[in-house]
Amino acid sequence: MQLYHQILYLGHMNISLLKKKMSHWLQHISFWIMIGLFYTYFFGFNTNNKTYVVWFSIILIPVSMITSYFVVYYLIPKYLITRKYKLFSLYSLYTLIGSAYLITISMVLEFLMIPDLNVMEMPPLSRSLPFVLISVYFVVFLISAFRLLVYNYTQIDKNKTLENKILETQLQIKKQELQNLKSQIHPHFLFNTLNTIYGLALKQSPLTPGTILKLSNLLDYILYQVNKPLVSLKDEILHLKEYIDLETIRFQDTLIVSFRSSPISKEILVAPMLLVPFLENAFKHGNIIKAFLIIDIDIKLQNNILEFSIINSAFNKSENKNGIGLINIRKRLNLHYSDNYQLSVTYKDNQYIVNLKINLQDKKNV
Repeated sequence: MQLYHQILYLGHMNISLLKKKMSHWLQHISFWIMIGLFYTYFFGFNTNNKTYVVWFSIILIPVSMITSYFVVYYLIPKYLITRKYKLFSLYSLYTLIGSAYLITISMVLEFLMIPDLNVMEMPPLSRSLPFVLISVYFVVFLISAFRLLVYNYTQIDKNKTLENKILETQLQIKKQELQNLKSQIHPHFLFNTLNTIYGLALKQSPLTPGTILKLSNLLDYILYQVNKPLVSLKDEILHLKEYIDLETIRFQDTLIVSFRSSPISKEILVAPMLLVPFLENAFKHGNIIKAFLIIDIDIKLQNNILEFSIINSAFNKSENKNGIGLINIRKRLNLHYSDNYQLSVTYKDNQYIVNLKINLQDKKNV
């Protein structure tokens, strides 16, 4: 049964291929019939000797076909398209001489084939070798020009297809890289939050239910909202506050957080998890100095320019500046905002100072 289906499939393929070849040949035959009619009209101007004109046109067609196909299928692909211009010019000259010789031979044969031919009764244009050559080379030129147009169109289409495939591949790579970066951020984010709940559970604190509720909101943001291309900046800020609330429970009286934010419209959109990792880093790498971990956050939005700064107390300069978290943050910023952001990280007087400025107006990079 399987062999039967294979035979049917091969038969169907052969029939399709045969139909395609027949259509190709019919196109060529129809074209040369039109060329024959053109020659008949052109050389039949100002003459009544239609028999001679028809025979003259029929004799010219083989020469035109040989010359055209030689130029189109040999000279153009082998020398012109490959930019071997000197060889193309040289062989074109040879083709010109060879075709002129064939045309001359054809005209002589015509004189021999048609008995009692009076030269003075021949159509004026057919008696002039330059006019005959011009008519044949005009046809060759038209066919060559059409072939080059088809080739250029095909190349443009292939280049566009290739560019689209390259862009699609690059997009997939960026998506995969971004997904990998997100997966590296999530464990840190959840680890700190779960530690807080674990501590509350050990103490059997009444704050545990509320903390779990805040965690559920954060999980919803991480598992669902973070997979969106854009989220509301207002929601991002809300989750910053929820994260701070959770850490406030963990640090209790040893944490001082100053949080300032200008009014933010719900319509302002940013990449998900844009600001939360900075806060996560501040808690992860911050140190308690003089009995307090101090974190200062300032968010401003004016004319679609987002300015975000976060300062945390820290002892060790090398602990935070080149950490994996910050490297991932820079990669995500590059993927989302390209050249439309500025990020600086400095250490001064036991403080890490992070300043981020993003132009949100250029939607192409979001």
